[in-house]
Amino acid sequence: APCGTGQTCNDPDTAANKLHDFVCTCDNDMSVKKTDGPATCTKDECTSNPCGTGQDCKDPNSSPSSTGDYTCTCTGSTIVVTGGPATCTNDECTAMPAPCGTGQTCSDPDTAANKLHDFTCTCDNDMSIVKTDGPATC
Repeated sequence: APCGTGQTCNDPDTAANKLHDFVCTCDNDMSVKKTDGPATCTKDECTSNPCGTGQDCKDPNSSPSSTGDYTCTCTGSTIVVTGGPATCTNDECTAMPAPCGTGQTCSDPDTAANKLHDFTCTCDNDMSIVKTDGPATC
């Protein structure tokens, strides 16, 4: 077939003297057409919003034969996953080394990936001593 994979060929006039008038139309986008040769079809996998809310989607190769190469990045963070949604959480208290000193309890009230520097360190021996975004002075 003169059009190739993912395209439909239509010859509007099949008379023997009517050559090079066939039209190739992309199956995934009927508005993309080319006469007398294959159309340039693209498929942006991000169009269907596979990453979901709070994530940025990028499709580096929009060829219809290239699938599963899109990336999901958590908005405001460096968490990136290829071919599916990312898990956009970041509990700062699980960081290594631990963000609070010995004898302190760490608490991160918002573990969204883009919510940083909101953790608190509380002294175990005096719960009234609390510091945000760093070790408390106990």
